Amino acid sequence: MTSKQSIFGRIAQLAKANINALIDQAEDPQLMLDQLVRDYTSNIADAESAIAQTIGNLRLLDDDHREDVQAAADWGRKALAASTKADELRSAGNTGDADKFDALAKVALTRQLQAENEAKAAEPSIASQTESVEKLKSGLASMKEKLNQLKSKRDSLVARAKTAEAQSKVQDALKNIDVLDPTSDLGRFEDKIRREEARVRGQEELMASSLDAQFESLEDLGELTEVEARLAALKAGTPAKAVTSGE
Repeated sequence: MTSKQSIFGRIAQLAKANINALIDQAEDPQLMLDQLVRDYTSNIADAESAIAQTIGNLRLLDDDHREDVQAAADWGRKALAASTKADELRSAGNTGDADKFDALAKVALTRQLQAENEAKAAEPSIASQTESVEKLKSGLASMKEKLNQLKSKRDSLVARAKTAEAQSKVQDALKNIDVLDPTSDLGRFEDKIRREEARVRGQEELMASSLDAQFESLEDLGELTEVEARLAALKAGTPAKAVTSGE
């Protein structure tokens, strides 16, 4: 494979590159994009040099072909002039000189044929070189367009990649935190608080129960005191007055 063909292959490959796909596959989008810009720039420079050389060679072929075509035309005119002169001399009875000019006409025709063959032989090469130049120019134009797109999109693509990375980290963090999981630190801490709250409620209920018992004992004491008073009144012969509501 020639250097020109190799460069053309790189041009075609890079021109067809899917930048978004490359971004998705890159571990470090910023480094990948910077390297891609350098690759494009380097290959564009190589392609421009190769195209310039190819165009130069094509122009040499064009010049040689043009010279061969011009030479064929010149030899054709010389052959005609020599043949015409030979006919004039032969008409005048000068056969010897007429034969010499006919010989010159044959030499000119031989040279004309040679020039025509050289021109014809160069035409396929010229056509091939012209096609190669057009393809190289087209590929180069595609590369330059891709490079411009890449440069203009670089910041947004890097931002997209960083955002995606941040979102991925957040998702990974959320996967590792489950506040409803009783085996997690937060779950255990919540259970501890609930147990403490239950203990406090138990103390409150215990204290309330103790107070109720004390008040009940006071009521029992009051009943006993009333009984003693009524007994004393009976012994003294004085009936005790019953306590009624409203008195």
